[in-house]
Amino acid sequence: MSLTLRPMTESDWSEWIAVDEEAFGNAFPPHRADLFRNNTEFDRSLGAFDDGLLVGVTAVCSFTMTVPGGPIPVGGVTAVGVLPSHHRRGVLTALMTRQLADLRERGEAVAALYASEAAIYGRFGYGRAADTLFFDIPTRGTALARHAPADPALRLRIVRPAEAREVFEKVFAAALGSRPGLYARTPARWDAVLSDHEADRNGAGPLRAVVAEDDGGPRGYALFRIKAGFTEHDEPDGELRLKELFGLDPAAYALLWRHLLERDLVSRVRAWNRPADDPLIHLLAEPRRLRAGWFDDLWIRIVDVERALPARRYAAPADVVVEVEDAVCPWNAGRWRLTAGTGAARCAPTGEAADLALPVTALGAAYLGGRSLTALQAAGVVREARPGAVRELSTALSWEPAPWAGLVF
Repeated sequence: MSLTLRPMTESDWSEWIAVDEEAFGNAFPPHRADLFRNNTEFDRSLGAFDDGLLVGVTAVCSFTMTVPGGPIPVGGVTAVGVLPSHHRRGVLTALMTRQLADLRERGEAVAALYASEAAIYGRFGYGRAADTLFFDIPTRGTALARHAPADPALRLRIVRPAEAREVFEKVFAAALGSRPGLYARTPARWDAVLSDHEADRNGAGPLRAVVAEDDGGPRGYALFRIKAGFTEHDEPDGELRLKELFGLDPAAYALLWRHLLERDLVSRVRAWNRPADDPLIHLLAEPRRLRAGWFDDLWIRIVDVERALPARRYAAPADVVVEVEDAVCPWNAGRWRLTAGTGAARCAPTGEAADLALPVTALGAAYLGGRSLTALQAAGVVREARPGAVRELSTALSWEPAPWAGLVF
């Protein structure tokens, strides 16, 4: 195999789609391929060619993502695929290694992705940094707790999603800085969120929306679909599928959920992408009715330790020497002294003895504040040389609320 790597161009588009469809075993409906193309930065893509044949692809989205303390540039890795005929021949390694070097050269100290298979990306230094919940809530007998907040100034308004885009954008922009992992959405990204072709519906009805507002403007919204249905005994058996819900305050949040759970002819509400600390956990009178499940959300890769660690804020003071193990990005490997306090953090290479040692995957997992280093220590991933050092760094890295990106890219 003679492998050549280069950025993709628009003339490569049909081949790119063919590789992704083969790699993921699916087919892009034409409108979905167009949405994908509109979100693609061709100069940030990378193709692997074997004697002129495209055999592997990957791309990066230029994101502004919230991390503890504020927004930073983050490379959103996406569309990673290799032809099955070229598995285990070094194609993926070549693509991912080159991509990380490109990210560093561009000045992005952090990369993020959603993993199609969780076992793949740890090999390249990505750590599981955020979790997401899914709910399958039966509506009959389900109610909010008595303490659920309410505001008499709030009202609900049913809107057509295509006509209320500015409302959604305004609410989301206000929520953007509230949680690590959320990233700013481009117009093309919003096009994908609000897409309502038949192929988007998966057997359900059209995209629907409700806005919570007062005289001052919108305070939240929910996007959802309903799959209508009846049992063999003609009892209502509809399924409401929540796409996304953002509330800017507790009362707006509770009102939106109350509306979803009380929709006529709906027997269950399914929500597939909710934060690990979703307030709904504490809003239901009987939390077991959430019927919740748990899986991974964002994976984070520290591309440049020296720049990434000072780019975020810390929850507590820390002064630790960390030995980072990184076989893929050798510029990260070595000992770093991190000093964090109330002001800006500092990180610099040092020859001092290490207080603790960890792989770069663990550092990425903890970077957004949602993964405990002490838990990783208990699993044998993090090793401590100075007693108390792991707890000191873990406490400093912790952050609330829990990280969550809110939208797969």
